[in-house]
Amino acid sequence: MVVVIVVAALAVLALVTQAGVFLAQRAHPPQGRMVEVAGGTLHILDIGPRDAAGPPIVMLHGASSNLEVMRQPVGERLARRHRVILIDRPGHGWSTRLRLEDSTPEIQARMIADALAKLGVSSAIFVVHSWAGALGARIALDYPQAVAGLVMLAPVAYPWPGGVGRYNRLIATPVIGPLFAYTITLPLGLLLAEPGVRGVFLPQTMPDGFVKNTATPLLLRPREFIANAQDLVTLKAAVVEQAPRYGEIKAPITIISGDESDKTVSTRIHSRPLAATAPNAKLIVLPGVGHMVQQAAPDLVVAEVEAMISGTAPGAEAAAAH
Repeated sequence: MVVVIVVAALAVLALVTQAGVFLAQRAHPPQGRMVEVAGGTLHILDIGPRDAAGPPIVMLHGASSNLEVMRQPVGERLARRHRVILIDRPGHGWSTRLRLEDSTPEIQARMIADALAKLGVSSAIFVVHSWAGALGARIALDYPQAVAGLVMLAPVAYPWPGGVGRYNRLIATPVIGPLFAYTITLPLGLLLAEPGVRGVFLPQTMPDGFVKNTATPLLLRPREFIANAQDLVTLKAAVVEQAPRYGEIKAPITIISGDESDKTVSTRIHSRPLAATAPNAKLIVLPGVGHMVQQAAPDLVVAEVEAMISGTAPGAEAAAAH
């Protein structure tokens, strides 16, 4: 009898999940174009003037999010004067990856480089946040010709003490993870999404309507939730492997991070060592700022991206010499 009740409850939750997926996708449809690459399809939103001076700007979001988190407000502001390419990382938002275990910065870097080549983008300024810090560094290492500069916002770059949340390990576990993802995750996540996002913003306040305006409910879809968990549980080993190479990055890097107020990604563990290792890096630490740097200091982020574009413009090096 107990088994029958459990099976019936799981069946109901599975139906609720599928209904939730349908409603989330109808509320937050894709805004850009789909680009086929080896291993999946990337959803890319290409905004701003195509003929703008200087390299285009490629913006890559962190974990538990999608391209909307980079579009608002910084991407939209930069697009007034520059071509801005916003990408849902593989497996996130409306991007797909054929193998959910293809979660590492190395693999995602290859997929993104492939997509940019298909767009005719040979070199760009990359603006990366959080998890995508490791991804931006990997692109600079494996495809140095594609990176005119890196602006890194509260980036992950090095291994850290401990691991990731237990629920991520559970969701990334074969059989058990999908069982939870296709039944419990979405109904429970709808209750916990806003409090969870508020915690990431601390000590700043989450803007009103942020969860809805950034299509956060898409994260709760089973396949994306599993992909996100895979990204998180495999990240530590990935940065252990790539961190010794950071001294090889030749592109200019600007790192903008909060101080100890960022409880999500430690500036002491990640940003400071990276700034000390990469040969052309500068670090800006913002007192009292948490993890969502692009929301807390959009004027500064825009100014630093503009400064980097000016520095990569033709003739900038000669002008600087005088």
